[in-house]
Amino acid sequence: MSARDLIHGEAELDEDGDESFDEETGEVQRRSKGLNGANGHVQDSSEEEEDDDDEEAARAVREGFIVDEDDYEDNRKRRRHERKKRRREEREEEEDGLDEEDLDLIGETIPIQEPRAPAQPKLKRLKRGHKEDVEKRLPKGIGDIFDSDDDDERSRPRGVEDEFADFIEEDFSDGDVDKDGLDDADVARPKSRKFLGGVQATADLDEAAIEDMREAFGTGDEYDWALALQDQEEDERRGNIEDPDGLLAKKEIELKDVFEPSELAERLLTDDDNIIRQTDEPERFQIARKPFKHLTLTDQQIKDESIWISNLMLPRKDLDRDLREPFQKAVAKILEFLIVDEYEVPFIFQHRKDYLIHARTVELSPDPYNPAASTSKTLADKLLNQSDLWDICNLDLKYRALIDKRNVLEGTYNKLKETAGIQDSVIEDMLPSAISMEELQDVQDYLHFQYSARLADIALVNGSQTNGVHRRPGASKLIFERIRQSKVYGLVRAFGISADAFAQNVSKKEARRQYTEDPGDRPDDMADSDDILDPPDYSSGEQCLKVAKNMFAEEIFMSPRMRKALRDVYYKTAVIDCIRTEKGLRRIDDQHPYYEFKYLRNQQLSDLARFPGRFLKMLKAEEENLVEVKVRIPNMESLMRGFYSDIESDNYSEVAEAWNRERREALNFAISKLHKVMVKGVKEQTKDYCEDIIGGYCRDEYTKKLDQAPYKPKGMAIGTIPRVLALSNGHGVPGRDAICWTYVEEDGRVLENGKYVDLTLGAEDGSTEDASDVQDFVALVGRRKPDVITVSGFSAETRKLYKLIGDIVQRKDLRGAPWEDDDGNDSTDLLDVVIANDEVARLYQTSDRAMMEHPGFAPLAKYCVALAKYLQNPMKEYASLGRDIISISFDPHQGYVPQDKIYRKLETAIVDMVNICGVEINDAVVDSYTANLLPYICGLGPRKASQLLKVIHINGGSVGTRSELVADPEANRLGAVGPKVWNNCASFLYIDFESSEPDSDYLDNTRVHPEDYDLGRKMAADALELDEEDIEAEQAENGPGAIVRKLIKDDAQEKVNDLILEEYAEQLEKNFNQRKRATLETIRAELQLPYEELRRSFSMLSTNEIFTQLTGETPESLCEGMIVPIVIKRITDDYIEAKMDCGIDGIVPALSISNRPEVSAKQLFSVHQTVRAKLTYLNRKALSAQFSLIEDQLRKPFRKEMDHMADEWDERQELKDKESMQEKNDVSGRTQRVIKHPLFKPFNSIQAQEYLGSQARGDAVIRPSSKGPDHLAVTWKVSDNVYQHIDVLELDKSNQFSSGTTLKVAGKYNYSDLDELIVNHVKAMAKKVDEIMLHDKYQTGSKADTELWLATYTKANPKRSSYAFCIDPKHPGFFHLCFKAGVNAKSQSWWVKIMPQAFELQQHQYPDMRTLCNGFKILWQNLQTGKKP
Repeated sequence: MSARDLIHGEAELDEDGDESFDEETGEVQRRSKGLNGANGHVQDSSEEEEDDDDEEAARAVREGFIVDEDDYEDNRKRRRHERKKRRREEREEEEDGLDEEDLDLIGETIPIQEPRAPAQPKLKRLKRGHKEDVEKRLPKGIGDIFDSDDDDERSRPRGVEDEFADFIEEDFSDGDVDKDGLDDADVARPKSRKFLGGVQATADLDEAAIEDMREAFGTGDEYDWALALQDQEEDERRGNIEDPDGLLAKKEIELKDVFEPSELAERLLTDDDNIIRQTDEPERFQIARKPFKHLTLTDQQIKDESIWISNLMLPRKDLDRDLREPFQKAVAKILEFLIVDEYEVPFIFQHRKDYLIHARTVELSPDPYNPAASTSKTLADKLLNQSDLWDICNLDLKYRALIDKRNVLEGTYNKLKETAGIQDSVIEDMLPSAISMEELQDVQDYLHFQYSARLADIALVNGSQTNGVHRRPGASKLIFERIRQSKVYGLVRAFGISADAFAQNVSKKEARRQYTEDPGDRPDDMADSDDILDPPDYSSGEQCLKVAKNMFAEEIFMSPRMRKALRDVYYKTAVIDCIRTEKGLRRIDDQHPYYEFKYLRNQQLSDLARFPGRFLKMLKAEEENLVEVKVRIPNMESLMRGFYSDIESDNYSEVAEAWNRERREALNFAISKLHKVMVKGVKEQTKDYCEDIIGGYCRDEYTKKLDQAPYKPKGMAIGTIPRVLALSNGHGVPGRDAICWTYVEEDGRVLENGKYVDLTLGAEDGSTEDASDVQDFVALVGRRKPDVITVSGFSAETRKLYKLIGDIVQRKDLRGAPWEDDDGNDSTDLLDVVIANDEVARLYQTSDRAMMEHPGFAPLAKYCVALAKYLQNPMKEYASLGRDIISISFDPHQGYVPQDKIYRKLETAIVDMVNICGVEINDAVVDSYTANLLPYICGLGPRKASQLLKVIHINGGSVGTRSELVADPEANRLGAVGPKVWNNCASFLYIDFESSEPDSDYLDNTRVHPEDYDLGRKMAADALELDEEDIEAEQAENGPGAIVRKLIKDDAQEKVNDLILEEYAEQLEKNFNQRKRATLETIRAELQLPYEELRRSFSMLSTNEIFTQLTGETPESLCEGMIVPIVIKRITDDYIEAKMDCGIDGIVPALSISNRPEVSAKQLFSVHQTVRAKLTYLNRKALSAQFSLIEDQLRKPFRKEMDHMADEWDERQELKDKESMQEKNDVSGRTQRVIKHPLFKPFNSIQAQEYLGSQARGDAVIRPSSKGPDHLAVTWKVSDNVYQHIDVLELDKSNQFSSGTTLKVAGKYNYSDLDELIVNHVKAMAKKVDEIMLHDKYQTGSKADTELWLATYTKANPKRSSYAFCIDPKHPGFFHLCFKAGVNAKSQSWWVKIMPQAFELQQHQYPDMRTLCNGFKILWQNLQTGKKP
């Protein structure tokens, strides 16, 4: 059976699936196709006949008869032919018969009969796929508001119908809406075409008017040919065309006919993806260089690029002066490898390493005691590392963008010269010398400012935009153009110096100073002269002078040379001040993460580069309107005096002084505008630089995580995969909650898994017995003999499990596999128990991959599987995450950097490490876990990796030699990769050497590239001391790899250490101009130990890392001296036991409970009460703490020490703000309220949000309110980083300190106590939030992301419109309902308010999501038809 048969059968299944369930009785009911809805739509004859056929077929099935398929197909074809014939007759009758107005009139006189609905298609659209057959169709109403058969549509113009007939695609699968109607509405067209431009022709117009209208708008049948073709295509798709002779070609079904474009893009199956697969170029190069596919760099441009990149990188490299020239040559060579040879970074780093090093000979003083000693030695300076190579790749892309934009600007300027004879020295000077996108943008702005009218003429003549650069001139540019054409521009020239001449004076790069000439008249006198006045636009001298001054200022502002000079000043001398706003004054207290820069001043750009995260936080705070980041020049007054001297004339007269005054005013105005541009540029460039630094930090941290070999038990060789037993208690408490475990073999198979309830050991003296599960655990260890036991979990209780397992291993003497010591004796050690890094396991346990690999496992068991596999190979675990790797935190400031930028940095790290380790290609063919590494192999990517595996399967399912990856027509072998890609990836895909296989080549199992196989064979021959004749004889008998095979067979690999590689390297460089010294070292190492494990040993978690993993706290977020909330667990006379929110247990010693020793602790506090305490001691290893409840200590808030210079912190403003906020913040004058409720906590709003940050959605905190003693505040978590604060008014209070018996919220919700308020208000709203966020129309991300998704969806599905919900983080408790009524429509949004028992949309309330969506449809429909909702 073919795929076509499967698809056809599925379509027919939809055709017959016409049953529904009665909602009350649950019985299966047949849907009536003759009537639709309660009123019963009249069905035409063709539909009745279809029903008869379907009923006959159903009756035959019920009676047990089998319908002959051939007869059935013949009958279907015959019926289709008859239906098609009847439709043609009906169309002809309709043209001559009654129009729609007549039919409507009949419908009014005979109300029983309703307008006919268009026939439903037999086959549904293929892209929609199979729909459930149990849907119950609703009567005409909510579900059908956008169906094409509504009465409203018959009275609506065609344009309106086409735009909104299919506005909302189907949401529900339970039969709320007729999906067939919605789908068919996409292709339905009104039968009447008596509309001209959306206005119906009437008999009120005379013939002349009608003729004029027809000439203007046409007769309506101009596109009948296109509609006919569309009908034909639709009939072909549905199989309604008779083709007995097979004249019509049978269209082959393609993937794009089956899947939506978005699905194809997700699965990398689009046409662009296929092009990437087939193109013989590294995949990452193709994707990165796609915007510059049309660009080919010349040799001179590559040379210029090497200088440009070297100048950008040298300040960061801190190299000696004598190494700068070698550095530039190294960069030039790397660019040659990247651009000309198309080598990726791993290939260059592995096989062109000699070009990254500068070797130099240093003369030594003669050794009097050793005359034969060498008088020189060779030193090697490392010029570039692997991270530098990736930086060169990124800079190459930026340079391509630079050249691309320069080429476009040059083309535009050349057209100006050709068509208008323009010759502009400013452009000719500044365009070739521009070295940044900012400078090119300056030239572009100048070009459009100076020649906007001419560019518009060129675009008009060419019929398109000028090379994609020309923009439609705005109103301001048209004004400047008019000024140039008027007499007023003579007053601009009278300023005596051009903007560019002034800029040359500022830049101080010209040999001769440009002097300013004064006119003979004063500015006001000249402005009043007839030579300047140009009525009616410029009729007064004052107006002309003002216009001329603004024009001169605009020319200075637009001068590329002036911008470049001023930009240099800003980058060298600018300082940044952080000024808090009024909102920041209240929001940023001394515990806020933004407090570190609330009063920061005088920060130079170099200071910000040293603390990149702080600057990104400053910009984030500015975005939140909490601070203002100001950029200023410290010596601006002195700078302006210099500018004045550059623009003023040197004459001394009243006229000269008057003109100088006007020049200064124009300059001030221009500088004020330039300041805004410079400030924006400084912020953007500094932000980009800081993001790159943070990205580099993430890359380095990720490299450390990847650079770990599998866990190595004692006695095993590094790189050996261990057998692992993993246990976890999750969030539970050992001894009370279940402990999940899994045992994973070294090949990754999970052989056993289960649960333990109690692993408590009995007393050592035997007074108490071990728990029953202890013996089972011991038996499991004895049976499976793991090499290591790993433990992890989600809370501080995991530390107890770790200690418990360690005690069992110690008490029961559980040992690992035996190993041989230095004396050759077998020895064993106690099993290692380790706490493993679980950041990958946390993501894995709920992933689709885990569900597919272990469908029957509980989430905690899947978590244990990932823990075990992490110890077996950390790199494979990280590689399996794909793009989810960005969910892992590598730097505390990572969240301030765009995710795409972080991912690109992280991808370079794993590409480097995977290529260092290599991939055994045959393992990847059979093991998907290993295949996850292939996309990171040099030259490959996800598309080429999948293609590689596919071709290998076609070629037989295995690879014998590296050369088999390339096509060989003679051997009838398809090419898995092209020659260029093979050259990149060959050495990183290795094949295990099989000595019994004659075709197996030992070098295919090494890091040696095939281009260097001859070198390896030459070294093996020299090591074996074979002459030419021996070599030829050996190779003639056993093939090219015979020499190396003999070296391995004779176990003589160590002989290669006797070779003098310097002589080899000198000969290669002298004879072949190849630098291979490092390559020869690699060959020597690989001949002795192929693909040796080069990663570091497995890295155990440090104390701080374990502390953060189990508690979620960092040394910065929790340290001694902080005021923290604690929950009292037990009260004794000597101490109080308490627990922090992060799970750390602690005590409050007797002396730290209170200053009143005469009062018992039980009188002051109660169990389960939440109180504020000062953290006096923290043991991060044991996860224990000590607290103090003494009020005097609690009044001293914790303040993080900040290291600032004397002039970097505005202490005066800080003190002033504290004094102004003293009255609001001082709570010592009133009694602190304490409510006896488990959710009450003495927090302010910021503390409540921080507390709820790690809690689940819907969790709440009851806290004191700043509005007075008759108010409470409830803060609940709507979503991550979204919290709603509810004001609760307390009524009927017995006293000031008691709770009110009536609690009122929002003036309309009344509750009798806090429990009722939490359950019926907060939890009810949280349930509504869950309902909307779990709905299939909900989109994660911002409103902009949702609108982008809608735009992408409607673009991919032009006939559809859609809507989606997303959260509004700025207004907690509100969601956006974003919708887009077609591909060309503007995105719109309505607010959805969350209420305790409903959703509110446009002042209408809906109890659930179904009614909300349908209500939205009704509201939108009414809005379009002009009805009131």
